[in-house]
Amino acid sequence: MKTAEIRELFPILKQEVNGHPLVYLDSAATSQKPIQVIEALKHYYEWDNANVHRGVHTLGSRATDAYEGARAKVAKFIGASSEQEIIFTRGTTTAINIVASSYAKAVLREGDEIVLTPMEHHSNLIPWQQAAKATGATLKYIPLQPDGSISLADVENTITDRTKIVSVVYVSNVLGVINPVKEIAQIAHKHGAKMVVDGAQSTPHMKVDVQDLDCDFYALSGHKMCGPTGIGALYGKKALLENMEPVEFGGEMIDHVDLYESTWKELPWKFEGGTPIIGGAVALGAAIDFLQEVGMDNIFKHDIQLTNYAMERMTQIEDLTVYGPTSNRAGLVTFNLGDVHPHDVATVLDAEGVAIRAGHHCAQPLMRWLEVSSTARASFYLYNTEEDIDRLVMALQKTKEYFGHAIG
Repeated sequence: MKTAEIRELFPILKQEVNGHPLVYLDSAATSQKPIQVIEALKHYYEWDNANVHRGVHTLGSRATDAYEGARAKVAKFIGASSEQEIIFTRGTTTAINIVASSYAKAVLREGDEIVLTPMEHHSNLIPWQQAAKATGATLKYIPLQPDGSISLADVENTITDRTKIVSVVYVSNVLGVINPVKEIAQIAHKHGAKMVVDGAQSTPHMKVDVQDLDCDFYALSGHKMCGPTGIGALYGKKALLENMEPVEFGGEMIDHVDLYESTWKELPWKFEGGTPIIGGAVALGAAIDFLQEVGMDNIFKHDIQLTNYAMERMTQIEDLTVYGPTSNRAGLVTFNLGDVHPHDVATVLDAEGVAIRAGHHCAQPLMRWLEVSSTARASFYLYNTEEDIDRLVMALQKTKEYFGHAIG
């Protein structure tokens, strides 16, 4: 499927913003949704809306089949060995919090180590800070290379026999770094530690096989991969999930309830208390169907081509600083333009119909490592084109003209 054909499937891209055709370069924050996903959500609420796992009526059966069918699609999409290993969540943040609240607090003891990197999104940092405070464990950080990447030698030097959990982002939402999580998992396991992967930025853009990575937990968000907001998933190895306690209690996740004691359902339902995000799960399944139709290898190749083109064009802009490695990076470019505040850059670009992200990107420790307070970020996806990059560059040139006094 060609990019022009793909773009036709995204209704939101057909609008104008501030008198200009929209150029959407903020997919790392959230992706746009194809018509198939929008229609799947609409169809569910028009025809199948009912609660799952409860009613024996026709709508209840259809809703349950659609919901569990979506779980099967997620399991196959990321290479899980069983549908029982897929827990539906609100997104990556909730998924990581489940691991930190249920697994980590049960196994960590004073003096144990949790190993992270300074490039982690706050969603893969704060839960571990809280787990460390609750258990007496220690946080350790794999140092970054000058370009923001990490070396396996540093991984070897950081992980020890005291390390119980290693949690690393697969693709950095700021630097675009693609981390060697498979090799990191091997090192972690050699020391008896469990490997957690933040897959928020990797799952939409590249083929993922959790069994090949041999990670113990993997978190993803649907809204970054053409699905709706408010739905995501946690993958966990079955043996680990079976021994973990739920973190939310109430209806749907129980097996038997007495006045003073209760027991839980089997996997995956013991982690899905209350009425789940049924419509969101169904639409996520439609998003997975769409991504597989396009082909994950094709999406990754397209992202890399756009990123290389953007790097080539943007590095020619005088006084523009690009952060992160020059190679082995995913579909985004984070930058600053002279002394112009990123929010001002984003405002001028928005006036030209170009949507980018500006701020600390929920990665304040990384901003301090970069010695900046904030940055601008253009992120790409399967519906973007080289013409979008050209529009970005033109808008940046206009920004230079507008803020000439702050540049150079």
